[in-house]
Amino acid sequence: MSSSTSVTGSIRKLAFSEKFGYGLGDLAANFVFQALMALQLDYYTKTVGLTPAQAGTMFLVVGLASAVFNPVMGVIADRTHTRWGRFRPWLLWTAVPFGVIGILTFTTPNLSSSAKLIYAWVTYLLLRLIYAMNNVPYASLNGVMTDDPNERNSIAQFRQIFANSAGFIVGSLAVPMVAFLGRGNNALGYQLTMGSYLALSIILFLIAFAVTKERIQPAATQKSSVGQDLSDLMKNGPWITLFLITVFYFTALLIRGNVMLPYFESCAGNKILFSWFNGFGLTALLVGVACSTALTKRFGKRALFFWSMFLTGILCMALFLLPPTATIPIIALEVVRQFIYGCSGPVLWSMMGDVADFGEWKLGRRATATVTAGIVFALWVGVALGGAIAGWLLALYGYDQHLTVQSPHALLGIRLIASVYAGASFLASAVCLLFYGINMKLNLTISQELSERRRKLSM
Repeated sequence: MSSSTSVTGSIRKLAFSEKFGYGLGDLAANFVFQALMALQLDYYTKTVGLTPAQAGTMFLVVGLASAVFNPVMGVIADRTHTRWGRFRPWLLWTAVPFGVIGILTFTTPNLSSSAKLIYAWVTYLLLRLIYAMNNVPYASLNGVMTDDPNERNSIAQFRQIFANSAGFIVGSLAVPMVAFLGRGNNALGYQLTMGSYLALSIILFLIAFAVTKERIQPAATQKSSVGQDLSDLMKNGPWITLFLITVFYFTALLIRGNVMLPYFESCAGNKILFSWFNGFGLTALLVGVACSTALTKRFGKRALFFWSMFLTGILCMALFLLPPTATIPIIALEVVRQFIYGCSGPVLWSMMGDVADFGEWKLGRRATATVTAGIVFALWVGVALGGAIAGWLLALYGYDQHLTVQSPHALLGIRLIASVYAGASFLASAVCLLFYGINMKLNLTISQELSERRRKLSM
């Protein structure tokens, strides 16, 4: 049986080229996602001209509204039938719209304040919708390229390496690029910087579409039922736990990500340090990601993820103990934190396929995209909450984006948000992992039993 044939049987090892090509898809998407994590609050307040409260409200309302679309997209993707499969064609169909809408989002038109606010809401909503149309099918691919849980983690490792490579590019190069390309005009700088990234994204999405294949399909006898798919989710305990883990995980990332630029600009007094901080930290993260598959095989996904989140939360909080001007200790702490965080980086994405397997193993039905979309919905809930919380807390502490020198209360708020509040959310994710029911032994059992079922169906 050829591994390139779309079947219900057992598919195990994948070629390096397919894993690499799949990872390029996340490099493409993360030019936008990483910009939303690290730069959106700065962009919408300093360049577009929104207040932190206005930006925070937009992040929450649009974020939650577009998050609801993710399960809808999952249902649509599960019911897409083409000669390319269910999920791959969405990479082809959304590549150009993703690039165009992304560029429009980071374009600041010469309009009145009210008109700019409307433009910001419309383009931000469109960006979030096209992201869901692209990313839900893309994330679902991991669960249907192979049925080997370790191989899935290897695929996710490639994905995470490329995602964090985008994080490195955006985090360490975007701010200098905006300054260089804009020549004092931040609006032009953002447009040209993000425009160059998004033009590359279109090409990378097309490569990911071309080199990947879908192999694991629902049984031919399975009847399509949206109600049954959603009912199955509520019976899938590991999926519910992973949902909560994901919400806290991305809430933490966005709370911290949105305040680190104000931290270095206002607390440390040197905006350029933001690029150095991200450059060293994300390099350590990539090393951690590279270690992930070996550590997962040794300790299991649940154990690795728990200790990564627990230690990440503690180290995040430790930032508050350092004076903002202690550049070398701050960067050293970030290197350690990012390495530990990176060790679990691919695990979340690999777990999406595992909880889909659990549902099929326990209930006899498979709906990969619906399962994945539910977790991606949680991701965007976390993104919305994290962005909103960061904006609202900055406003609560009296941060004023128009001031060169912030008040002592605002500086304290920035430091607390970047450390204690973000760290608490990472710790909440660790607590949820204690209730995740799929350990290493059960993961292997499920994989073996499902492979045997598919083998019998294909005979």
